[in-house]
Amino acid sequence: MRMRPTLSWTPGEDLPPGTTDLRPVAEALRAGGVLVLSGAGISTESGIPDYRGEGGSLSRHTPMTYQEFVADAQARRRYWARSHLGWRTFGRARPNAGHRAVAAYGRHGLLSGVITQNVDGLHQAAGSQDVVELHGSLERVVCLSCGALSPRRDLARRLEEANAGFAPVAAGINPDGDADLTDEQVGDFQVVPCARCGGVLKPDVVFFGEAVPPRRVEHCRELVREATSLLVLGSSLTVMSGLRFVRQAAEAGKQVLIVNRDPTRGDRYAAARVALPLGAALTTVAEVLGISGP
Repeated sequence: MRMRPTLSWTPGEDLPPGTTDLRPVAEALRAGGVLVLSGAGISTESGIPDYRGEGGSLSRHTPMTYQEFVADAQARRRYWARSHLGWRTFGRARPNAGHRAVAAYGRHGLLSGVITQNVDGLHQAAGSQDVVELHGSLERVVCLSCGALSPRRDLARRLEEANAGFAPVAAGINPDGDADLTDEQVGDFQVVPCARCGGVLKPDVVFFGEAVPPRRVEHCRELVREATSLLVLGSSLTVMSGLRFVRQAAEAGKQVLIVNRDPTRGDRYAAARVALPLGAALTTVAEVLGISGP
């Protein structure tokens, strides 16, 4: 039986309320040295749903865990069928106003860095530089045997050749690029091995149940230490991979600001949570700072 990962969090009654006042965000950016930490919520306006917001994918979809992927060939077949179909849609997503605003902040020297929990590459597509992909990227594939990295587009071509005519209609797409398909729709989908050694291929992303590489975590901790303040965008901070950086910033006396419509697990550490849609909020801040435009 496939078990649901422990991914939920219930807000407590003692959390501070959200605000619609964007002045603290504008003031922090004007001072410079802001480190951005983004989550799935910044990509929803690009057509990629989040995990936990209203209508989030966890209400209908259990993400693949690392343990299941490694141990079960049928689970890998299901994953790659769903991911292959989702890749076609996922790859067509384009940066939205929120991504473009973050890129504009960076171009004007207001940011010390960007850490994203997303695997969609939309920050880079919008023009942000030196983005740390905390959970990896769907643009790459890694072999679990020889460690070789290869472009996802090469795997997509090989899967197309091995599964000619595979075009079921998915019920939806998820933040990890996984399309909603039934087992009947997956059918006898053919998984291809590593072209170098014949080993098992995995997207170069951190699955649920898998640890973020320690060197990447330490790099992010160093970015927090160097930053003046931390700006969280579109993350519920339910899992520790992102929450630990909020805690680190708060413990170091750095200002934490959050822009997220729903309460987050990091609200108690924040000076304020702005409960507004991200695209419009970040665009408004850019205009206030006089840096509007692509």
